[in-house]
Amino acid sequence: MERTEAAASRETGDGRSLFDRFVQSAYLRVSQAPFFFLCTGIVIAWLISLPLWTDLKSWQVAIHTVASVVTLLLLVLLENASRRSEEAAQEKLNVIAEALGALMTSQARHDPALEEAVQKLHDAIGLEERH
Repeated sequence: MERTEAAASRETGDGRSLFDRFVQSAYLRVSQAPFFFLCTGIVIAWLISLPLWTDLKSWQVAIHTVASVVTLLLLVLLENASRRSEEAAQEKLNVIAEALGALMTSQARHDPALEEAVQKLHDAIGLEERH
């Protein structure tokens, strides 16, 4: 699996897999106003199409099916983007905590309370991975 990810990373040129790039692109597109207006247009076109359908029930099922499928796909993509964003933010926090811990360690030799705070900080780094 690592070989496949490395190959995908080489193909994209920025270290991300093709799927990760797709998710990022989709996330950027669906979070902007044109996507909202596209969805609104689809709903308006669906409303206008009522006279073309012979059965009211099938007219309703058509929009419900399309909306359900699109919602599911968008939910998966947006959750993936959210998870990656959360992981990146946590990694940044860990780096800041490690740097702060190193700085505090250099000053903790003369202050026992600071030594205890340094230990708590070191224990907290990476805590999310242990739970």
